[in-house]
Amino acid sequence: MTGKTTFSLIKADIGSYAGHSLVHEDTLKVAERKLEKAQKAGLLIDFRVTHCGDDTELIMTHKHGVDNPKVHKLAWDTFVECTALAKKMHLYGAGQDLLKDAFSGNVKGMGPGSAEMEFTERKAEPVLAFMMDKTEPGAFNLPIYKIFADPFNTPGLVIDASIHGGFVFEIWDIIEHKKVMMSAPEEMYDILALIGAKGRYVIKRIFPKPGGKLPKDEPVACISTDKLFQIAGEYVGKDDPCGIVRAQSGLPAVGEVLEGFSFPHLVSGWMRGSHNGPLMPVGVKDAKCTRFDGPPRLIGLGFQVADGQLVGPNDMFDDPVYDYNRWKAAEIADYMRRHGPFEPHRLPLEDMEYTTLPHVLKKLEGRFGKL
Repeated sequence: MTGKTTFSLIKADIGSYAGHSLVHEDTLKVAERKLEKAQKAGLLIDFRVTHCGDDTELIMTHKHGVDNPKVHKLAWDTFVECTALAKKMHLYGAGQDLLKDAFSGNVKGMGPGSAEMEFTERKAEPVLAFMMDKTEPGAFNLPIYKIFADPFNTPGLVIDASIHGGFVFEIWDIIEHKKVMMSAPEEMYDILALIGAKGRYVIKRIFPKPGGKLPKDEPVACISTDKLFQIAGEYVGKDDPCGIVRAQSGLPAVGEVLEGFSFPHLVSGWMRGSHNGPLMPVGVKDAKCTRFDGPPRLIGLGFQVADGQLVGPNDMFDDPVYDYNRWKAAEIADYMRRHGPFEPHRLPLEDMEYTTLPHVLKKLEGRFGKL
């Protein structure tokens, strides 16, 4: 146990109704009871249970550091209990993200996604938890880049001396399983060269630079980077990532963080994980995927963390100021749908490996002739 606070966000698809639309409230109650018991036992300081589309989201604070076996087993056992109820209710995709039979130390490589940060609390510690459904980890690349490197999004990078020096990006190659640390603004173009290929290079963490207000070894943002198709070996759904961002006092302001998500940019996922569509920011009450199993949704919950206690949440996108962004997303969704099975609505061939397309090609392989 450490003196620092750990903020853990762990999620999984344990079943939903109808189809991939919405988590059932009875399974959320199972999760709440499980985490409440762990809180009373002293494992957790505080927690919140929520959902984004068909994903159950566990937000937990504790003093045990990241990748703690007890905390991760709690999350795993919670998902297992929720799955048992989901199966009794014949919910769709019950236990979809639980790809292993037994817990093996932490949830990495087992199906659920996780984003965790351990940090020294400041006098006031605003933390925002973002959760997405029907998309992939790379969906965070554009907004996180804008928040921590784009002065048109974050004017504090220009006018606030405490963040004027920029930030360090930890970027993962999720195909070759490698990582690289890169500095903005010095390596801005090189960073963009990588993270523009969002299906392969994803932002994992953001760190402060040395000499600033915050310790350089404590992350200020963290994104889940789990790739379900690499775990299962076949298509079992998109990764539906989550992320945590700290704000204010040596970091971008809360409003600058939210501004990074105001543009409904195109992300991969949507129907059958095989289509590009707009990311729509919504309040939790609207975090249900309907049209064409989407479009991809984003929710954001804001907290003040006080000695590990969660003050909140503030449902950050449940605000009419985002109505225009939602209408724009709806317009983009309609435009993309008009393409039907054609690219760029459908993903390119290299991203269709775990669909029926390889079977179609195999069936036709004897019928292709040379030009």
